Amino acid sequence: MLPFFADLVMRSDEARRDFETNPVVLDAVAHGMSVERYRKLLHELYHVVWHFNPICAAAASRVPDAQRQVRYFLYEHMHEESGHEEWVMNDLEAVGVSHADTRSHEPSIHTLALNGYNYWSADRRHPCSVLGMMYALEVIASVYGGTFSSAIRESLLLEGDRGVSFISSHATMDAEHMVALRKILNTITDEAAREAIVESVTLNFHHITRVFEAV
Repeated sequence: MLPFFADLVMRSDEARRDFETNPVVLDAVAHGMSVERYRKLLHELYHVVWHFNPICAAAASRVPDAQRQVRYFLYEHMHEESGHEEWVMNDLEAVGVSHADTRSHEPSIHTLALNGYNYWSADRRHPCSVLGMMYALEVIASVYGGTFSSAIRESLLLEGDRGVSFISSHATMDAEHMVALRKILNTITDEAAREAIVESVTLNFHHITRVFEAV
């Protein structure tokens, strides 16, 4: 029997490929974006990051004692991710958007669907589904974040990490996080939890792809 992480990779491969072969995603990774499109993307990322820890907290409060290792993992991960929405705001400020405008921005229907699903799944599906959200986000950041931030830096003539600090830093951080995530996923033996995680990965890749297409 495959370790759950390997099984998850195989079962969610189609959803990952749908993201990485999307023409909009391919073009952004290869050529960057206009400043207008990049602002739109960062605005949506702000809402994803702002809700990341509350979603994890909702899940942690519902994790059964039999899976307490997941609860402790979420505590540690939330601590590491605290305040990262400020990195997104600083990147937006570097491309001409004030913090006040960022905070008042209304998320797109695709971002609402992404966050809404993750809250619902943590509350109603299975709290371990939050690990699927993490997996999808960390795959995208670790695999594509470095290339995408370089393309944005070149297309917008940005200096250093100014304007791309969130994406470039998470390209490295999430590669490290994936190691820890693989370990915790391999502790999941409950079938209901596993199925919820697979579903979560599939839905998160789907909604994130729609977010990219919309900008």
